[in-house]
Amino acid sequence: MSKLPSASEQVYREVKERILSATLPGGELISEGEIATEMGTSRTPVREAFLRLEAEGWMRLYPKRGALIVPVADGETEHVLSARRLVESDAARTVVRASEGVRAQLTTALRANLDAQRAAAEAGDVAEFSGLDADFHGLIVRAGGNPLLTAFYVSLRERQRRMTARSLARDPRQLQSIIDDHTMLAGLIESGEAARFEEAVDAHMRRVHGLPPSDGDGAR
Repeated sequence: MSKLPSASEQVYREVKERILSATLPGGELISEGEIATEMGTSRTPVREAFLRLEAEGWMRLYPKRGALIVPVADGETEHVLSARRLVESDAARTVVRASEGVRAQLTTALRANLDAQRAAAEAGDVAEFSGLDADFHGLIVRAGGNPLLTAFYVSLRERQRRMTARSLARDPRQLQSIIDDHTMLAGLIESGEAARFEEAVDAHMRRVHGLPPSDGDGAR
């Protein structure tokens, strides 16, 4: 029989989802009491959840004041994007060198994900969309077939989700431009253009997260 999550686990999942979806933005101060009241529980499971979130680096606890949602650190976006670009570009090159069947299978999965992205965008569901965005890029990495790189990329997924949700909160019009970029990236995979994919995914990530173009981007 399946075991229902504890109250602490429920609070942890809910508050973490709010952080990752940017519903609770970096810099916001929340209290145990308000979360306990909202979720209909005592303060003890909330305190346990907060301690867990602090250990993971999402919160900073201040006795008698509350919990601060830790903002994205200076330079973190650039570092995450650099790591993602290297791993994803390597996976794309591997897929392109593989059989047409491997490439076709990945393209089919990417287009199914794009359909779900369009549905989430139409519904205005930013939390769902940011998860699908991370999954889109994750599909490419997994198709590369390197379990070590896949595990590393998965470790970046939560940071990626949060960064995307934060960017969409600043400018919801990016929903459609992200879908357009993803459609182009899927097409480059399908046509076997690994070099163009590497350039395009770098430019795409920088646009989404408000970073200046890297050297040479201006010509694209």
